[in-house]
Amino acid sequence: MNSRNLFYIQEVMIMAKATKDMLIGDLVRLDEGIAPILMGAGMHCLGCPSAQGESLEEAAFVHGIDCDSLIENINAYLALKD
Repeated sequence: MNSRNLFYIQEVMIMAKATKDMLIGDLVRLDEGIAPILMGAGMHCLGCPSAQGESLEEAAFVHGIDCDSLIENINAYLALKD
């Protein structure tokens, strides 16, 4: 992981809010509890190398998932942890 990604993850951890442009790999590293949310929405390939570099918006599009709804679910989960 390069320093830019590490800074991004640290910034997100402080904000604790998911966005469409976040990478799937970064989201799962941010909080492992996000993985079941993604899998429940139909993203069963979280361990796939290409999934790690996809944005949430790209992955949602490929899987036919409403990205805004998914972000709401992830952010609701993160808000409960604060």
